[in-house]
Amino acid sequence: MSIRIDENKCVGCFQCISVCPGSLIKERDSKAFVKYPRDCWGCVSCVKECRAGAIEFYLGADIGGNGGTMNVSYEGDILHWNITKNDGTVMVIDVNSKNSNKY
Repeated sequence: MSIRIDENKCVGCFQCISVCPGSLIKERDSKAFVKYPRDCWGCVSCVKECRAGAIEFYLGADIGGNGGTMNVSYEGDILHWNITKNDGTVMVIDVNSKNSNKY
């Protein structure tokens, strides 16, 4: 898994940069970008912190198939991983953030 950032949606709040443990998210011209996508750990921390919905996961065949994307929304302690597969079908995985160490 790796992340991608839609620079058109990025509003330059940079909370995502401060939580990226691999320091892969960088700043350029008041926009966030990923320096080394191949090194992304898939920890989801940056997706949780992105307030503009600019960050998505690019998923491999393990979850979404080639070209799938994932957005994260949250409601209290529950994270909703909204996965859109490359064929357009959607799958939602709910994760209790207090009881999970997956990200």
